[in-house]
Amino acid sequence: MLSKSAEYALRATIYIALKGSADHKLGIEEIASAIDSPPSFTAKVLQQLTKNNGVISSVRGPNGGFYLTDAARRLPVRAVLEAVGEDGIITKCVLGLKECSESRPCPMHEQYRSIKVQLRQMFEKTTIEQLAADFDKGKLTIGNRPPKK
Repeated sequence: MLSKSAEYALRATIYIALKGSADHKLGIEEIASAIDSPPSFTAKVLQQLTKNNGVISSVRGPNGGFYLTDAARRLPVRAVLEAVGEDGIITKCVLGLKECSESRPCPMHEQYRSIKVQLRQMFEKTTIEQLAADFDKGKLTIGNRPPKK
């Protein structure tokens, strides 16, 4: 349903929200291992999350790494998807047609419209902080760590 970029971006953001802070920055290797993502791909995704929408903050150098600010923790999931250019699931035609619109609908337009609205609402209402809290309570899993029992 979501691209690998979007999946890894969400997993990484949740993990960083849980384990990182301005005082405890996380490295690429740790993040990649925790979310079951190749380190090189994780680095690319983290770069996008840092540059676009300010989802993740980073510091270079020996004590550097990645963390989320308090404001970033309150961002909706949609901000993460937008940061990696993967919000098409809620903005584009399900068939990938550029000319699909209300006035020129594709064959799937009517059926997909309600699904797209529901997805948009979910991605806009759910925050990074909420997902991190659910993960921490053991309700979710994002990689190597199984949910708590």
